[in-house]
Amino acid sequence: MRLLLVVVLAVLGVPASAAEPASYAAVRLVKATPSAPSTPEITLPTGYTMVPGTKHQVASRAEFYFYVQGPRSTGVEISVRWPGTPISAVIEGKNRLATVAEPEGVRFTVPVLAASPNAASWTVQVSSYLSGSTASGLYWRVEHNDPDRVAGPWTSVAWPAGQAKAVVNHMAAAEVVLRDAGLIEKAKQRGHFFALMGFETNNTLHTDNPPHWHLSYYPGQTFGAPKAHVPHFWVDKVGANFYNGMDVVGEGRKKFYAGDPAPIHDVEGQLVVTLTIRVDGGLDVLVPNGSSYAVLPVEGGLTEGAQVLRDGQPLTVVRATDDVRGGVLTLPGGVHRYDPLTGSLI
Repeated sequence: MRLLLVVVLAVLGVPASAAEPASYAAVRLVKATPSAPSTPEITLPTGYTMVPGTKHQVASRAEFYFYVQGPRSTGVEISVRWPGTPISAVIEGKNRLATVAEPEGVRFTVPVLAASPNAASWTVQVSSYLSGSTASGLYWRVEHNDPDRVAGPWTSVAWPAGQAKAVVNHMAAAEVVLRDAGLIEKAKQRGHFFALMGFETNNTLHTDNPPHWHLSYYPGQTFGAPKAHVPHFWVDKVGANFYNGMDVVGEGRKKFYAGDPAPIHDVEGQLVVTLTIRVDGGLDVLVPNGSSYAVLPVEGGLTEGAQVLRDGQPLTVVRATDDVRGGVLTLPGGVHRYDPLTGSLI
């Protein structure tokens, strides 16, 4: 059948390669110094083009990123000319590509292997995986948001500085609660997992706003698990939770506000945990036949940290910070250093 297709295409004057689906890659050109957004001159080999549209060609103060489409290849040479704008790094995936200096630009080779632009978009997602295995019972990803990389809808609103700080505190406090309550270990034993994630401000293919964070439960070992519960905790400028839009697979989105208990069940309908937004913007976590936990703002608010109570008694104080320029994430369990351009842990 494929031979017949090639013959037909040849008769029609269409190259055989046109019958193959396009592959994709995303490339980030990082400026040596942030400056006004601008667009470089990019030269691609025959057969390859840039994916059109403002969602696929994005300029920010820190960089310019674009998507390439064409035949699948492990190495496509690209030349960039950017007068007056020195390039400090070229990123594809989580890799810093080797570059060759050219007049007013660079030359480099990039693999074009992704099945779609979405599949290639992890190039622009600067995040660290503190626990990337769903089999461990906890999947934890921290997004590193830099105002100089802001893109898409985030360019038309005020920079969410307070929310970006608070979300890391919320996730760190949630990890303390889940671990102390034994919920992570129980999820692991059942082949389930919790997922802690924040929001990103630089990925135009994922309109990830308003600012929020997730404390999700997946009754399985993949993100396609049935009956998954995915809360979206929206946070305000001072870092307080004020709304939970919880997506339940097969049931749609359920809406919860301060004081509304949001139960999370497994596939069999058994109660796993109940999450309730507090009037102070914190979170109450009730474990069935177990302890009750409360996450409260510290002095200065949830942008500065969170106090964790167990059964009404102080358990710990969480103060998490993320230096996105220096690549230093400080959590209760220690300091994590990462590549500030990719998020890869060092």
